[in-house]
Amino acid sequence: MEFKKKELANGLCLIGEINKSAKSAAVGFFVKTGSRDETEQINGVSHYLEHMLFKGTEKLSALEVNKAFDRTGAQFNACTSEENTVFYAAVLPEYLVEVTKLWIELMRPALRNEDFNIEKSVIKEEIAMYKDLPSFDVMDRCRRLHFDGHPCGNSVLGSEKSVGNLTAEQMRDYFARRYAPNNMVLACAGNFDWDQICSVVEVPCGRWQQQVATRKLEDCGGSKKKERIEKSNLAREHICLMSAGVSAQDPRRFAASLLGIIVGDDVGSRFFWELVDKALAEAAAMQSVAMDGTGTFYSYIRCGSENVCKVLDTVRNIFDSLSKDGITEDELRKAKNKILSALVIKNELPMGRLVDLGSNWIYLEQYRTVEDDISAVKAVTIDDIHSLIEQFNPGDFTQLSIGPAG
Repeated sequence: MEFKKKELANGLCLIGEINKSAKSAAVGFFVKTGSRDETEQINGVSHYLEHMLFKGTEKLSALEVNKAFDRTGAQFNACTSEENTVFYAAVLPEYLVEVTKLWIELMRPALRNEDFNIEKSVIKEEIAMYKDLPSFDVMDRCRRLHFDGHPCGNSVLGSEKSVGNLTAEQMRDYFARRYAPNNMVLACAGNFDWDQICSVVEVPCGRWQQQVATRKLEDCGGSKKKERIEKSNLAREHICLMSAGVSAQDPRRFAASLLGIIVGDDVGSRFFWELVDKALAEAAAMQSVAMDGTGTFYSYIRCGSENVCKVLDTVRNIFDSLSKDGITEDELRKAKNKILSALVIKNELPMGRLVDLGSNWIYLEQYRTVEDDISAVKAVTIDDIHSLIEQFNPGDFTQLSIGPAG
């Protein structure tokens, strides 16, 4: 692997990891903007804007954009989170330049009024669709309850009201401020020619204007509030628990991920053996989410109404046992093997490497090899895990439940 970096005069950072033995290549724009960068009035604009980029430019229609990706065989998409919007594609190496040029053009979309008005209906349908998915709805609501006024509690989708009232001019203003070159990273991974990519990027992207694109960073310990919502169309109880965790800049993020696996992995975790295996719950998972300047542990549990009290008692016992007795060497070893397997398998593909490459630069402005992350996971000790448990106490959580009436 060979790492390359170049920064344009306007602040756009180009990074690449060259692997000449790879059979594919991947490219992506990482834009440091998401729902936490929105106000209440424009909540949902980041996700809405992600959709709008595929509607075309002054030169390309939506149909032409689709055809341009289609003829290269690219596996392409985009995603929006609380913190980032990412546009990516994995392709055969001979098409990387063509797809990179296409993404560059799409990063300056037309944002036409007629496209905006049509897409608004699509976004509203998506909001309605996810409201019909209680596993999503409960986590979205719990995040808002946990962060309680902190911008990380903003919904990625927004609400019917905020999206309905959003104007095309508000979106254009947000785009101009947040899609600035100094707030973006262009990353490439796999089999490609670095000098060729730089020559493709420098002139068109060099014309983009810098903007002030700051983000307010503050940690959040969580509200610890407890709420339950009744919905008559549900037959199961959906429970989300959130507690404070480590940030993406904290080197203990590897220990936090291991703790999440030990407590709430799909197979072999404490949640699995005490809740799922004993048929108290049909689903129970916990994971660590490290964010910009803050972080969380969150759990999702689905069970029958008759088991809610016993499930919550069991969860409390699991967290109490963590604080009192800690974890075992066997649990730590198994968790390390799970994380290392997933890490290595994902990063064998350029697309997998692209995600880690861009994310590390967005959060850390640092290049980390796969070996760096492997070493960091292997270096975590039981004492590291126990220190996290003592400081963050996952049993001190915010709770949001959605379940049937009665």
